[in-house]
Amino acid sequence: MAVHAHPDDESSKGAATTARYAAEGVDVLVVTCTGGERGDVLNPHYGPAPAGGEEMAAVRREEMAAAAAALGVRQHWLGFVDSGLPEGDPLPPLPDGCFALVPLEEASAPLVELVRDFRPHVVTTYDPSGGYPHPDHVMCHRVAVEAFAAAGDPERYRDRGAPWTPLKLYYNHGFSLARMRTVHDAIVAAGGESPFSDWIDSRQAREVPERPVTTRVECADYFPQRDAALRSHATQIDPEGWFFAVPREVELAQWRTEEFELAESRVPTTLPEDDLFAGIRGTEAAR
Repeated sequence: MAVHAHPDDESSKGAATTARYAAEGVDVLVVTCTGGERGDVLNPHYGPAPAGGEEMAAVRREEMAAAAAALGVRQHWLGFVDSGLPEGDPLPPLPDGCFALVPLEEASAPLVELVRDFRPHVVTTYDPSGGYPHPDHVMCHRVAVEAFAAAGDPERYRDRGAPWTPLKLYYNHGFSLARMRTVHDAIVAAGGESPFSDWIDSRQAREVPERPVTTRVECADYFPQRDAALRSHATQIDPEGWFFAVPREVELAQWRTEEFELAESRVPTTLPEDDLFAGIRGTEAAR
């Protein structure tokens, strides 16, 4: 179960890994917490923007369905309202009723129910920072961690189905500084222009700490599925933009994995790992 904040996050964070596991016969469910109603059109080639939140939500539902099909996964909407990304100094208050303002237990209850129904062995989501400071990403982390902790407890969320205890919780590490530096150096060495120059400088200037990577999943064979899923989100992803600025031959030569941080495991495992199901496959817990 991969828990994400908005439609398109599942395609930019761990997408090739989910496509690989789905192709290998793993039942993969992407959970999308919000409808992305307050997202802007970020693709300059898209054309006229959808008029209003309801129309944007409808467009993004269609995009999400196409992305899920490209990855070969199932997908479920939790049904919360996008909080938007506040901008300004000072930051404006978040809109009433948005996902980030929902009390934690209320926001977590539908995910606990879904965990108990789907019964995943592995859950992935964002680290405590949200990966970047969008209020929905931070809330997504809080909700996923709460559901992971509570779904197996029969005394909690008692009206939300029979208890189920997932075994491992991971945080996505889609934009690690190590990855950006490696790819950046390879592009520059080949005489190309790296899309990561400003980002690396910004990360270093802000002294953003690197979180530990425990698990690297080989998934280069599924980069085409990842790219197809990204292009499905036409309101958000410019097919000539940043996500596609790294030559694929450089990516295949330099960085063939996606990275994760094992946040909690209820089964014995040995680090580093190359499989999110390490310690689970073939065990009684898995059966």
